[in-house]
Amino acid sequence: MTLGVPRPDWPGRLLHWQRDHGRQGLPWQGIRDPYRVWLSEVMLQQTQVSTVLGYYARFLERFPDVRALAAAPADDVFGLWSGLGYYSRARHLHACAQRVVTDHGGEFPRTSTGLQALPGIGRSTAAAIAAFCFDERVPILDGNVKRVLARHIGFADDLARPAHERMLWQHAESRLPGQRRDMPRYTQALMDLGATLCLPRAPRCGDCPVAADCTARLEGRPTAYPVKTRTLRRQQRSDTLLWLEHQDRVFLVPRPPRGVWAGLWSLPEVGDATAAQALSAAWPGTGEWLPAVVHVLTHRDWTLQALRWRLPTRGSAATLSDVAQRWPEGRWLAADKALALGLPAPMRRWLTSAYSPSESESVP
Repeated sequence: MTLGVPRPDWPGRLLHWQRDHGRQGLPWQGIRDPYRVWLSEVMLQQTQVSTVLGYYARFLERFPDVRALAAAPADDVFGLWSGLGYYSRARHLHACAQRVVTDHGGEFPRTSTGLQALPGIGRSTAAAIAAFCFDERVPILDGNVKRVLARHIGFADDLARPAHERMLWQHAESRLPGQRRDMPRYTQALMDLGATLCLPRAPRCGDCPVAADCTARLEGRPTAYPVKTRTLRRQQRSDTLLWLEHQDRVFLVPRPPRGVWAGLWSLPEVGDATAAQALSAAWPGTGEWLPAVVHVLTHRDWTLQALRWRLPTRGSAATLSDVAQRWPEGRWLAADKALALGLPAPMRRWLTSAYSPSESESVP
């Protein structure tokens, strides 16, 4: 596909629309602090604005600048991130903050190229930070912007192929405004257009500032774009967890450093129900099975069931020793300490319901 030539007023139409109709009140808008812009960009990846707002405020209260985040224990970072999902973002966020402090004296690089060298910052995120904070003339191409451009151009090539995505980057670059001072509003306009009007399933073409020459609208099939044929094969997985309690404490173990929920704290996995029953058969105390829950991940539907086992105050020394030998990195924690750690969403819901029932309805 050859590069199309946009109408000369493409940037002007977007700038005018954003000024009058775009989103204006988000807490990360209109600021030049790369730390806050970076934090918002990372949180907004694959996450809705309504969900991010509370997390963003809590993060800034606890970590007001990049030095505070870099100095924080990883458990504190995961604790605040818990429930937001895609936990690799939290790991990269912490590592990036530490790199900014150790390698850059606490100051973010001022170019998109320099920003891309940091952990967890890809091309589009780097461009957004550079455009918003330093007026760099560089395009962004997140999911929303891909949709806006692909529809407007009628870009019918498969974006699952890297060569085609590179072509769309060229389109994005060819449409930048000529003045650096327009970059923050122009970048925000593209984001707002994709988030509020150029929606995946029900685009509001009648309100779009660039609808007059939008190829997808003129063809009468806006949802045909963008084209991406690669599909994910969903996997099914089932696991059984042990929810062990002793003297108002719960036992948690750290997840492996790689894989799903890496770096979080979790109830111990024991395989299946037969294995859980075999373990608990020789233990004192009482147990109950919780209803199974299905946790939906990007590539997997994960069925989780927990056996909640309460050890008696007395006569549990041998069992406590057995638990310590099986999971030597585990910890017995009071409920408030457990809930302050980074926990996978299903376990946070279970523990919050049990130990903070008044708050259970508000857990994300």
